[in-house]
Amino acid sequence: MPAEPGSRRFPAWTRTTARPEGGGRAIGGHAPAPARQWPILLVLGGVALGLLLTAAGTFRAGIVLIGASLLAGGLLRWLLPSVGMLAVRSRFTDVITYVVLGTVIVLLALMAQPDPVLEFPFLEDVVRFSVR
Repeated sequence: MPAEPGSRRFPAWTRTTARPEGGGRAIGGHAPAPARQWPILLVLGGVALGLLLTAAGTFRAGIVLIGASLLAGGLLRWLLPSVGMLAVRSRFTDVITYVVLGTVIVLLALMAQPDPVLEFPFLEDVVRFSVR
């Protein structure tokens, strides 16, 4: 049963899928398709470059670049009104997801052995009491 024409109620039956907030084109329809999706291409390009660096042997720099690309995706999703295919869910959910994943990836890359850049002494105690 459809909702009343002037009603703010949701219809009883959903027939289509709602586009995510901010899921429109980042640039108008006059530009070619890749240019309209520049936010996700920027993030994917950074991730691809990070994977290449990781494969080339500089794993820490490559993984930090992957995390930084996700952080940049969260920043773009937060600041821009329309980000194309970078918008997956609501703005809040996308920003939280990109920022948390990017931060975790960067922190883990900086804590990786050998010669970690970041050291947390309490983690040694956690490992000692849980694994050993």
